[in-house]
Order: sequence, then structure tokens, then C-alpha cells
Amino acid sequence: MMNYLKRNLLLFIFLISILSHIELAAQKSILKIACIGDSVTAGYLLPDAVNESYPSQLQILMGEKYEVKNFGHSGATLLKKGHKPYYKTKEYADAIAYSPDIAIIHLGLNDTDPRNWPNYKEEFDADYSWLIETLKKQNPSINIYICRLTPIFNDHSRFKSGTRDWFWQIQSHIPNIAKANQVGLIDLHEKLYSRPDLFPDALHPTKEGAAILAQTVYENITQNFGGLKLAPVFTENMVLQRNQPIQIYGTANGGDIIEVNFKQQKKNVIADKYGKWKITFAAMKQGGPYEMTIHSKETNIILRNILIGDVWFCSGQSNMAFQLQNAENGSAEAKKAIANTTIRLFNAKAIHDTDETAWDATTLTKTNQLHFFSGSWAVCDSISAKDFSAIAYYFGKNIAHEENVPVGLIQVVVGGSPIESWIDRYTLEHDNKVVDVLTSWHKSDFLMPWVRERANANLKNATNAKQRHPYDPCYNFEAGVQAFTKFPIKGVIWYQGESNAHNVELYEHLMPTLVESWRKAWQTVFPFYYVQLSSIDRPTWPAFRDVQNRLQNKIPNSGMAISMDYGDTLNVHPIKKKEVANRLALLALRYTYGKAVIANGPSAIKAIQKGENILVSFTFTKQLTTADKKELIGFELLNDKGMHIQGKAAIVENQVVITIPKGEKIKTILYGWQPFTTANLVNEAGLPCSTFKLEIHSSIEN
Repeated sequence: MMNYLKRNLLLFIFLISILSHIELAAQKSILKIACIGDSVTAGYLLPDAVNESYPSQLQILMGEKYEVKNFGHSGATLLKKGHKPYYKTKEYADAIAYSPDIAIIHLGLNDTDPRNWPNYKEEFDADYSWLIETLKKQNPSINIYICRLTPIFNDHSRFKSGTRDWFWQIQSHIPNIAKANQVGLIDLHEKLYSRPDLFPDALHPTKEGAAILAQTVYENITQNFGGLKLAPVFTENMVLQRNQPIQIYGTANGGDIIEVNFKQQKKNVIADKYGKWKITFAAMKQGGPYEMTIHSKETNIILRNILIGDVWFCSGQSNMAFQLQNAENGSAEAKKAIANTTIRLFNAKAIHDTDETAWDATTLTKTNQLHFFSGSWAVCDSISAKDFSAIAYYFGKNIAHEENVPVGLIQVVVGGSPIESWIDRYTLEHDNKVVDVLTSWHKSDFLMPWVRERANANLKNATNAKQRHPYDPCYNFEAGVQAFTKFPIKGVIWYQGESNAHNVELYEHLMPTLVESWRKAWQTVFPFYYVQLSSIDRPTWPAFRDVQNRLQNKIPNSGMAISMDYGDTLNVHPIKKKEVANRLALLALRYTYGKAVIANGPSAIKAIQKGENILVSFTFTKQLTTADKKELIGFELLNDKGMHIQGKAAIVENQVVITIPKGEKIKTILYGWQPFTTANLVNEAGLPCSTFKLEIHSSIEN
């Protein structure tokens, strides 16, 4: 009996030992992840930081084979001499003692404090390297990732007084630190930089923002980016830009081999550690239709009916959005569009009009998530053409016919949108003239009252104080334009300004800013052709048209199509779109395609007073005339008292001669300066002269 009990006891001890080893082995198989950082890591401001912080949400994504612990400390600095150095915190000591297998470090936001970066910035790299080395000493096989910082938005209290500039200086250090220390780099900035709605205090993300952080970290650790996906611009029926390298790009799981077959060429590439891939084919001549296949080991994509030709990006507000079916004779034109098989249309349609209605919760949510536009390439036929931009359609048809080339038109438009909504965030943040428009924009007098009122009507049901809207500065760039900036284009046509006409001086600054920012985004100085505002009974429009006219000389490789002779006294949406589009096309044919066509109307270059007459000289004309072959009208004189004086004007030997009323001292000549003007000066091609203001010189001075 004793031997039996002894044997059972020994067996029990043996089983306990086995179970202990199994448990120990299981514990060792679980990988430990330490999330090291400041208040963003800790989950500051979250109602339930224990469950809502990004480390907590990361644990759910990683699963039971990983243990994720949060070692965030609010207010901590990376700098050892900072006002609250992380290495002196309990969280630091606990993280070191934890001896993690993987460490995610997100520090640097609090180093933008004026107590820190200005004084100790030279020590930042060394202090970061010290932290990395300390973690490696505890576990030589540890995998360390350091992170590009989450955003600090413009409504932060110290944004303009230093935080903005110091933030970007720190950002520039982090990739170099990762490279020098041979550790991983995770970008926590990119996906959140266009989501100010997720940062109620401009610094700390909401639960949804933390979820984006968790997903980003998860993807970088696991290299699971959701498999092969093409960028949304690549669909069947697309047009690829001729005579430029053709770039095909998208995302895939890190390390996946992507193969692209196009025009008897086969190329492959390995998706990088951020899940991104790009394949470049040499520039090709126009042609098609072609087929393209893109595949990985698990996914196969076939794109058919592809053309190679010229791609034009068409953008602006309601007059660019104005549909072909609503233009003069547009319905009949749309029915004929079935023949235009070499024209392709990408209509990035909005999920909701910016009308006077209150948007529902679904629209508000999708708008915040930047899911405002969606679309794909379509053959230009009677269905796709009718609700496409009339201006863009007629422009493309003209180019396709004159150049005998396939044309792709990408339409990204929003009715009523101000120019600020089309400029990228970084540019506006670093422009001290307009950075303040980013703060409480729907209450800002940078924007016209009706623009703010319309946006506020749409946002009536919004519960988020930072609810996004397509009139929001940056929004249309972030939600619309940015998706196309890696896709090569021939050029841009633009029709916008009605929502900025209240502040002529600001637009004179913003228009070149927009063009420069877009060219920087596309990394090419493409041609930029735009439409001048038409005539309407709105008092600021003459001065606005004058500024638009002068901007042609300020913006390189640009041109302006005049539309004031097709205006309407009351309607901001004139229906004669074909004529205006043809003028845009003339500019492109002349200056982009090198055709021997007349593309510009008469342009005043100087006004000289000789006795009782003022002689106005023009360029871009061989023979001045009037559009209606009647008496020349549209000229006014401004005397030394600022009073408008009527003077008799006539065309004499290809100049305009204006007789000065007796006794008047004239300082300035005005043309087409009425809000709704019937001014009728044209050149031999019938192209009109723009609204202009010109100072007068005496004949002695010249």
C-alpha cells in the first residue's frame, strides 16, 4: 500500500513538473510588446483610457500570441534635460524591467515646449539613441520601432509661437535616428494629418484616432496591409499620360511580389515594409485600347480598354461643376457623345450636394473620414457625359479633335467651394498670412458670409465641434486632389473664384499659392489654365477680374480664358459653356501643343497722354475691332479726385484713343469696370479684351 501511494505521489510531482514546463514554454512563446510614449500613448482625454488607448486596441488586433502593455506617461519628454524627462518616470523603469520583445516608441511631442527644444535640441538625437541602446541591453534580440509624431494642429495654443516649427524640426530628426540606430520606423503622422476632427484639443486623438494608431502599428509589425490593392485612379477605361513615365502603384502586404503586364512588357517589384509598391514603365506614345494585368500570389486584377493619351485635371467650384446637360444646347450634345470613344471621363462624384439642407449622420461621418468623393473611369457616352462638367467636356472634345489624341478628363469639383479648401494643409499652416483661416473656419471672416452660412446649414446636425466640410480649408485637397497627385497629367483647367470675390487682395495671394502647391504635389510645372469670372451685378467683380488678369503674368506657364462677355446680370451660372471652354482649349493648343492659333484677346500694355487724348496700346492683336461692329464702349476715366469720367473712345490705327473732357486731370483708365459689363473690344480673332486698370503716363515721360 505504501509503495502504491509513493508511486502515485511521484507521478503527481512529475505531472506538476511537466505542466509547469508547458506553462513556462507557453509564456515564452507569447511576444511582449511595450508601447513607450507620452500622453498620446497613455490615452490622455479618453473616457476609458484602459480600454480605448492605442495600446489597448493594439492588443485586440495582435491577438493572444502577443501581450501589449502601455508605458505611456503624460507630459513626458524624450530629452533628458526636458521639463519632464521620460527616463525618470516609473513607466520607463517598468518598461525596462518588462524586457519586451518589441518596443514601440512615440516621444517628442512635448519636446516642442519652449522649455525644451530651443534649449536642448542638439541633444535630441543622442538622448533618443541612448533610450534605444538601453532597451537593447535588456534584450539584445528586441525589435524596436520609433515613430514619426502624431500631428499637432493649428489651434494648439503655441502653434504659431514655436510649436509648429519645432514640431517639423523634430519630425525631420526621427527618420535619421531610426537609420543611425538600425531600428524600424513607423509613420503615425500620415493617416492622421488630414483628420483634425479626431483631435478635440489639437494634440490628443479620440478613440477613433487611437484605433488608427493601433491599426498602423499592427500593420507595421505584422506586415499585413490587406493584400494587393491598386490606387483608386486605376480602373478599366482609364487614360494614361503619354510621353511621360507610366507609374502603376498601390499597396500590398510587405514583402509580396507584385507583377504588372502591359503592352508585352512584364515588370515586378516587392512591396516595401510600409506596404507600398510602384512599377514604372518607360514613356509611351498615344494608342490603345490595351489591357493590363496586376497580380500577386493571391490576387489577380485585369484592367481593360486602356488608352494612352493626354490627361487633364479639371477642378473648381460650381461653374466647373455645371453639367453638360444644363448648358446651352448641352442635352443635344450629350446625346452625340456616344461617338467620343477616345474621350474618357473620371467623375469624382460627391456623396452630397452643398445645398441648403442639413446633412444626415452618415454623410457627416463619411465626410470626416474623407470619403466624400468616389468614381471610376468611364467611356464618354450619352450617359456619362450628361452630368459631367460642360467646361471640361467641351475642352476635352476640342483637344481630342485638334490633336487627334485620346483625352482623359478627371473632374474633382465642389459647388461654392473657396480656394482655401483646395490648398494642402502644410502650405496653409506655414503661410502666416492665412494660417488663421484654419482655426474655427466656419466662423472666420476670411470666408464669405454666405459660404459660412451654407456650411453651417449642412452641419446643423453635427455633434463634433471639428466636423469637416468641403468648404473647410484643406478639405478638397485632402479628400479629392491628393488621390491623383501621383498620377501623371498633362495639365490643369480651373474655374473658381466666386466664393472668394469679397477679398480681392487675399485671392491675389492665394491663387499663386494654390498653383505652386499643386505643382509641388505633382512634382512638375504643368500648364495651368483658368477661367476669369464672368459679368454679374456684384460690386467686387471688376476688381476681381482685374486681379485674375494680372495673375497670368505672375504665375508661370498659365493662361486665362475671358468669360465676361458671356455673363448674366443675375445668374452666377451662365449657360454658354462651350464658348468659354473653346477659349481654354485655344490656350492649351497655343501654349502647350504649339499650334499656330490665336489664343489671347487684346491686352493693354500702356496708356500715354498726348495733349487732350489718351493713347492706349495693346499686345495680342493685329487689328482691334468691336464684337458687335458698333461703337466702342466700356472705357472710363478716373480723375485726380477719384471721380469716374466718361470719355469718348475710338479705335485709331490699332490703338484706342480716348478724348479727355476739358479741364479734367486724368490719372487712371478703366475698361470693363462695371460688375456686369457690355464692353466690346476684341481682336481680329474675335477674342475679347479683359477688364483692366491702367495708370496714365504723359508723353514727356515716355
